[in-house]
Amino acid sequence: MSDSASAAASYPTVPLLPMTVPAHEAEARSRSFHDVMAQRRTVRDYSTRPLPEGVIEWAVRTAATAPSGAHVQPWRFVVITDPERKRRLRVAAEAEEREFYAHRASPEWLAALAPIGTDWQKPFLEDAPAVIVVFEVHKGPGSPRPYYTKESVGISVGLLLATLHQAGLATLTHTPSPMKFLNEVCGRPPEERAAYVIPVGYPADDARVPDLQRKELDEVLIRL
Repeated sequence: MSDSASAAASYPTVPLLPMTVPAHEAEARSRSFHDVMAQRRTVRDYSTRPLPEGVIEWAVRTAATAPSGAHVQPWRFVVITDPERKRRLRVAAEAEEREFYAHRASPEWLAALAPIGTDWQKPFLEDAPAVIVVFEVHKGPGSPRPYYTKESVGISVGLLLATLHQAGLATLTHTPSPMKFLNEVCGRPPEERAAYVIPVGYPADDARVPDLQRKELDEVLIRL
């Protein structure tokens, strides 16, 4: 018996229902998706405009379709909309960021951040109508051991950002370090470790972003 046949006999399977795209449409669809995603930018200035009903839930559902090591799905998405909790989040994050910019970051790192114009102040954590804190779920009571946790969660966050952008919403990936304070702010157990803090909302009417250029295709694509 082949390995695949043996596996099929040992574990339940279902027929694959592939997404069928005619070959002559494949490039056009890829390009269309690229053209939308190429407009995505990290946004730090948010409107108070409320989010459409159900968008966050569908974005998280989409993120949770990501592949994961041994299909353990080691992610948790905590959505914060309560103003007081967002205030607590901002205060705690800014305390860590002040320390980072004053003492932890090397001169080289600060020089790399200079064109982006970031500093320790994080008003977007309060201004955005929602903040999604993404946790990696590690081994704990009643939970299986995860495999390739960071890789799995990273892929899921990519899908999350893409879905929110497709819905016309702006995002930012904030990664304060260390992040242990987020367990207290979000009321999460120690086996969950925060990985990303993602404000979500509509950009402010006067929002501006750095004039940055993405690398050309021949700088990132290698054919062998």
